[in-house]
Amino acid sequence: MEIDYVTTPFGRRPMTLAMLLKQRRGEAIAAGTTRNKWKLFRSVCEARAGLDVTDRALTVLDALLTFYPEDELSNEKGLVVFPSNAQLSLRARGMAAATLRRHLAVLVEAGLISRKDSPNGKRYVRRGREGGIDEAYGFSLAPLLARAGEIETMAARIAADRQMLRGLKERLTICRRDIAKLISAAVEEAVPGDWACLSSMFQAILQRIPKAANLENLAPILEELEATRENIVNLLEMHEKMQMPSASESQIERHIQNSNPESISEFEPGLETGQGARPEMQADRSHRSKTTPDDKRLQAQANGGEGPRFAGRPRAEKPKSFPLTMVLQACPDISDYGPGGAIGSRRDLMTAAVVVHRMLGVSPSAYEQACSVMGPENTATVMACILQRGGCIHSPGGYLRDLTRRAERGEFALGPMLMAILRAKDPSVAKLS
Repeated sequence: MEIDYVTTPFGRRPMTLAMLLKQRRGEAIAAGTTRNKWKLFRSVCEARAGLDVTDRALTVLDALLTFYPEDELSNEKGLVVFPSNAQLSLRARGMAAATLRRHLAVLVEAGLISRKDSPNGKRYVRRGREGGIDEAYGFSLAPLLARAGEIETMAARIAADRQMLRGLKERLTICRRDIAKLISAAVEEAVPGDWACLSSMFQAILQRIPKAANLENLAPILEELEATRENIVNLLEMHEKMQMPSASESQIERHIQNSNPESISEFEPGLETGQGARPEMQADRSHRSKTTPDDKRLQAQANGGEGPRFAGRPRAEKPKSFPLTMVLQACPDISDYGPGGAIGSRRDLMTAAVVVHRMLGVSPSAYEQACSVMGPENTATVMACILQRGGCIHSPGGYLRDLTRRAERGEFALGPMLMAILRAKDPSVAKLS
């Protein structure tokens, strides 16, 4: 039978009040308290972070538990184990003696075991006449059993937090994917909105995600991302609602245009170099003598009219134009060729495109054909893209003709071209793909 008294450490190790309190707390075991030692050990492993013990220290605790003969830890059966250093090192996967002593001290400091030193510091047991244990010196597992309820509660809380953190990470991953794909879809389909700003805000939020994520620092970031996603969805739904009532109106407008084709022959005298031209326009032509009649016809198209070649022909439905801000963000070089070295409207963009196509050597016929298929606004945007990617395109005229043929077959979309240039210019947009 074990005698209950305070044990002071053997040798030079000093006695402290903290050691006394830990011994007393380890002895405060309610009557009838038992635990399966391996289930309790799993709870200790689960609660390792809260107990402030290392994985190597847990290896030593595992070895100590193997020396306890029963599966159930019980105060009635004694809780002191007394292995030799050699046997303990063997069951601790061959851990060196010095390392073994260091991790035993960690377990004592964490309040999971306590020392019960003999008079000479050796670990041994004294048995009675009937073979029972009268006195044992070694390491007591009483603190482990005394804290069983605390350890199990701590382990359950840590497991719940880990499961909650896993759920937060899954929601965050889905939210990141949703925002990235929604912004990409909005840009490619030319939905009005400051998508570049939203993309920058999105990337700024992602950069705040810590490497060591926990519930405290991850929950606010997820809340911001979900609010951003909701804002984007609202913008897209609002755009869709605005598009639905205008569909019938656009159909009526196209019917009127097709039924009453407009002839803009009144603009033709202004495009000729003969006597029908107005004096002020003749003076302007003398100032810009290098401008050819084909360029003037394209200029007239940029200003809202059509050349004589297309007079009286029903206007075909053209693809939807993209926001001017998006075009200028992707292709800022086109601004240098606008009126006064700047572009403030779509008309300025089309005017600049007429200058650029001549500068790049694109023939007037190729440009006119592109305007008839894609529309003057989209053709001007294509020319801005060609100018921006000038170093990669060897034959701008051939490239424009190829895009026009693909557009006639319905195989060319302007959105992906703009997105490709944006991705190349802005790394934050590249991460959305």
